[in-house]
Amino acid sequence: MHLSPANDGHPRTPGEEQFALAAEVLALLGDRTRLTLLHALTAGEADVTTLTEACGAARPAVSQHLARLRLAGLVTTRKEGRRVVYALRDGHLRRLVDEALNVADHRLSDRPLHD
Repeated sequence: MHLSPANDGHPRTPGEEQFALAAEVLALLGDRTRLTLLHALTAGEADVTTLTEACGAARPAVSQHLARLRLAGLVTTRKEGRRVVYALRDGHLRRLVDEALNVADHRLSDRPLHD
């Protein structure tokens, strides 16, 4: 996967609507369970049972988080019999999740080691 260099900025100056929507997306990503769910979906589609196992949260909590992500337009759903299968809406979100985790990796590797 190719990620854009950090110096590649947004092609134009964002307006208030872009800042508001970006802040909303980042706020949704600010929850550990939702971030874990989105990361699990970067590997492909999954149902609630699979996602519950991936994040270790209670099934009702996972369902509520998925509902918020769906209402925000970050994930899509489709029916497969009685199962509901979730997927990331697009590759932009996949890259955003990957970049957030890359930032975390860098911050962890920059920490001084304690004796």
